[in-house]
Amino acid sequence: MNTLDQIFQETGSDPAAFARKYADYLSELLSQIDAKAVASFIQVLLKAREESKRIFFIGNGGSAATASHFANDIAIGTRTLDKPFRALSLTDNVAVISAISNDDGYDEIFIQQLQTQMEPGDVVVAISASGNSANIVKALEYAKLNDAHTVALVGFDGGLCMKVAELNVLIKTPKGEYGPVEDMHMFLDHLVGAYLSRVVKN
Repeated sequence: MNTLDQIFQETGSDPAAFARKYADYLSELLSQIDAKAVASFIQVLLKAREESKRIFFIGNGGSAATASHFANDIAIGTRTLDKPFRALSLTDNVAVISAISNDDGYDEIFIQQLQTQMEPGDVVVAISASGNSANIVKALEYAKLNDAHTVALVGFDGGLCMKVAELNVLIKTPKGEYGPVEDMHMFLDHLVGAYLSRVVKN
């Protein structure tokens, strides 16, 4: 039984009790975050900014929304227009995604965008709860083979992404707990964005 099922079983039909225990569970996950891995992720982003390299965020479903949010918070939210973080999300162009998936398959939606946009030294940040999405894994493998830096923000046991990416930030949970993992990925977005917006002004 995963943690959310257990919480529901314990709280029954009481939504307030469920909310409290859900929040307590997120607090537990927060306490387990690998701060050194987060620091390494931040350093990768700072180096990309210093070298004017692009930072590509990719993800599916809820993680696609997180990819967009990350790109916004880092490229725009840091207010570094004089020397920007060149961050963008490859989840945002519906025409491109639908064209690629229609013509060549959904597994190709990120790798083909990287083939036309990515250059050596760029950064690819994959966001995936399971770490096993084929289009994410293919994109990371392509990036790694073509001299980009690869970061995976993953959950559960890390999946295949954990084996491919150079750097991983793992939210370790039982398999299937998408909500808590995606909550933690959004926490990482705001943590990283808050730090970057301050450190670049010092």
